[in-house]
Amino acid sequence: MKPPYTITDNIITLIASISEKIGEINANHLYKPTTELRKKNRIKTIQSSLEIEGNTMTEEQISALLEHKRVIAPQKDIIEVQNAIQVYEHLRQFNPYQIKDLEKAHGILMQNLIDNAGKLRTSNVGIVKGSKIEHLAPSGTMVNGLMKDLFKYLKNDGDLILIKSCVFHYEFEFIHPFVDGNGRMGRLWQTLILMQQYPVFEFLPVESLIKQNQKEYYTRLSESDKSGNSTPFITFMLRLILEALEQLLQSQNKILNTEERVALFKEKVGNSRFGRKEYLQNFKNISAPTASRDLKWAVDNEILLKFGEQRLTEYQFKM
Repeated sequence: MKPPYTITDNIITLIASISEKIGEINANHLYKPTTELRKKNRIKTIQSSLEIEGNTMTEEQISALLEHKRVIAPQKDIIEVQNAIQVYEHLRQFNPYQIKDLEKAHGILMQNLIDNAGKLRTSNVGIVKGSKIEHLAPSGTMVNGLMKDLFKYLKNDGDLILIKSCVFHYEFEFIHPFVDGNGRMGRLWQTLILMQQYPVFEFLPVESLIKQNQKEYYTRLSESDKSGNSTPFITFMLRLILEALEQLLQSQNKILNTEERVALFKEKVGNSRFGRKEYLQNFKNISAPTASRDLKWAVDNEILLKFGEQRLTEYQFKM
């Protein structure tokens, strides 16, 4: 059964704007940021997602943990960060369309924090804020069936992946399939879903914008609960995704250097042979002499193998 939601004019406008920004990012080869920026964004993502759940560790402390330095912080907070680092480092190994992979990721994320990490709940739970029950999750006996239906929707429905990722995120929070760790898992899984079609999302810190808009995040979840469909939450998440993409373009809209161009092209062509023409077609904003200098630099630095001469010259990356 398809989860209830409506594709509004606002949602269509947001999707169009997001698609345009992703096109700009791909054209400028920003879909895989530099190593330093990837590390920075990954730290920002982990810190923001865990801070929403009450973790007190700073980006500096998380960076220190990544470098295997000693950090003074509550033990529970350190374990949460170490678990999150492990999950995000292995993000590409999880299949977003498999419940078993979801359970495996939860097992890593919540290891040494709860007894039943990696197992769907069978008991009843409610989310309490202060003295008030904010959300009464579906009965524990329904969780397994609801999750199977949700994954079936994710795999088979024809809607755009941008929309389905938001719907999954909302429905996941509504079902509350685990005893604990549902917030961080919902955000993680939306990232994983989006990565399948748009590699830029692997290192895009959408969670930091959720943290900045935490009150509205919970308001839209609640509004979707009350209205019986996820439209308010979809609209909210698409707006944040658009904002994150705009920030990436503003901060990284720069001319790539030789080393960065060569590294990006290596990822694209792998072990296949190519000529200067193919290299130029991939970087339309550089001249033929610049392309020749790039390729000569890669040959001189033993990154590329060169075959033939002049117009018949071909190249191949050393693997």
